[in-house]
Amino acid sequence: MAGTDTIRERCSRTSPHLFTAGRASLLATLASLTVACGGPESTGLESSAVVEPNVEPQLAVQGQDLSLGDILGGGNREPAVGLALEVDNGKGVPIKVKAGQSFWVNQIDLRASLTASRDEGVDGLRQNSDFLAIGWSGVRLADQEFVGLSNPDGTFTRRRFYRDAAWMKATSLFTVEPVDSRGVLTGAPVLLNIGSDDTRRTERDDFFVRRMRAIQWTRDCRSLTDCNGARAYEEEALVELRNAYDHAKKQTLTFNSRTAGLRLRWSLRPFAPYYIPVTQVSQPEFSYGFGIDIKPVTAPRKDGTYAPGSDVTFQMTLKDGKGKRLHKAGSLPTYNEVAPPGAPGSPGGIQYYQAFFNPTTTYYRRKHQERMMMTQLIGPAQDIQPIRTIVDLEAFLDDSQDVQTIATPARDGVYAQFMTFPPANKLFGGAFFPNDGRWDAPVSDTWTYTLPADVKPGTYLVTAKARRNYLGEDIPASRTIEIQVGTKTHTSAALTTGPCNTCHSKGGDLGEVLHANDNRAACASCHAPLGFELEGPIFVRTHFIHSRSNRFDAPLEKCSSCHLKQETTQRTSKAACLSCHKSYPESHVAKFGPIESMYVGGGRESFQQCTGSCHKTHPGAGF
Repeated sequence: MAGTDTIRERCSRTSPHLFTAGRASLLATLASLTVACGGPESTGLESSAVVEPNVEPQLAVQGQDLSLGDILGGGNREPAVGLALEVDNGKGVPIKVKAGQSFWVNQIDLRASLTASRDEGVDGLRQNSDFLAIGWSGVRLADQEFVGLSNPDGTFTRRRFYRDAAWMKATSLFTVEPVDSRGVLTGAPVLLNIGSDDTRRTERDDFFVRRMRAIQWTRDCRSLTDCNGARAYEEEALVELRNAYDHAKKQTLTFNSRTAGLRLRWSLRPFAPYYIPVTQVSQPEFSYGFGIDIKPVTAPRKDGTYAPGSDVTFQMTLKDGKGKRLHKAGSLPTYNEVAPPGAPGSPGGIQYYQAFFNPTTTYYRRKHQERMMMTQLIGPAQDIQPIRTIVDLEAFLDDSQDVQTIATPARDGVYAQFMTFPPANKLFGGAFFPNDGRWDAPVSDTWTYTLPADVKPGTYLVTAKARRNYLGEDIPASRTIEIQVGTKTHTSAALTTGPCNTCHSKGGDLGEVLHANDNRAACASCHAPLGFELEGPIFVRTHFIHSRSNRFDAPLEKCSSCHLKQETTQRTSKAACLSCHKSYPESHVAKFGPIESMYVGGGRESFQQCTGSCHKTHPGAGF
């Protein structure tokens, strides 16, 4: 396969021809580029992967040359921003953008789906879907997990996750072309290299996150272990690309006055491009970018500290990249104004939890689209550690409290509270009690944390995280501030893992991915195990994601790649071990039970210490 730099040079040399070529010449050129870029012929995929689309925007005809201003992006001086693109079952999700703005492609989400009345795995997708002919040989069942909560009718949902189809492993590319209403190019396209499934990163990769998979949903299982007799199946195939590397951000698209859409070509189906309608907004109310401010409303004592036993109220302000607030002081939008399908949405792009309508799954399905807005308090910093106490749904639905106490020093060695926006009793309560008007309840931008009288002195961290989706830009933000409790002496967290920037860099930095939070001490409170989502703890998610990602290229048994000390690998529980390991000996099955969860091994017992005498060493750990 030709190197991407060579391919890009070829694309650059070919561009003038693409801009003026007729249909036959354009398709012939794209066919050769597809092969060079790792398309069906070069990857060994079925030749039927190349299909003619039923509908396609009109292409440029002879003599319709682009101006130099079109090619170079005109006189636009605004900094380029990241653009999020989405296609569902072959149809591009329309986007609005600021007129004349320049973008790099920061996120691509593709989805193909169908329903079935019998268990056929994901075979239906290869026979009758938008992804039917892109290469399904080798596909296999990799993991499965039931959803912890029952469905409204008392049945349960099982998710099965499939990997290793030829299209998932292929090195493929995307081309994004700005076009006018007739499909004529209005600017230079960009070529994006997706990289391969088993290589963490090369000079040619353009995205930090690359996930290709298929999922079968069984939505009417009798129990959490039995799907016999089920007839409600859904199959879906997903492409998730996000967090462009720094070098990919240099490839920019500029929308001029004639740009009405984007044509998205995938090298695995180059002759069936997707079309994404674009509406340009000439004078948007807000700017691109996203930031969060947090300030204590409750004043500290004269020495700048807060006393144990006191209540401390905080206020959050969400703002755009130029500092303009996105909501009125004192309030945030209601849930019904923002989240449900068809909701009018927040004018400033504020987002709330979406998983009621767009289910998410750690690692396997669209966690970036979950969009939970939350705040947490945890401390003292010197005692910060993972939280293993399970928070049950009843606490979320408790109308007497907006804030949940997640950890106490006596039980967990650290104190922690969190609150969702809207508060969980409104957010989750509205899903369980839809006629109570909870999703129409006012949402405040202030909240109060309670410091117990026996709380340990030190530095406490207060964090807020949220996501904004505005005029084509879909980005997270977080903010952490510190308060002193009971002492003026600053204390710090002792992190037991690192350095993450060995991999998380040049576009995949912790300050850009996930919640855009590069303060790892400010994670544990939000990431506690929930009764309906046991995989919450950050150690579970980190183990799971890195053990399933073929792009993590360190030996999985080498704990020292991340753990700084051997003793931090010696806690023996199902959650600690089976969030990474996919099996254990028959003797363990007899003693601890079969593996029932791909995330934590079993159920609520998964967070209990198994024994203090086993697993003092880990083969190949590197210590």
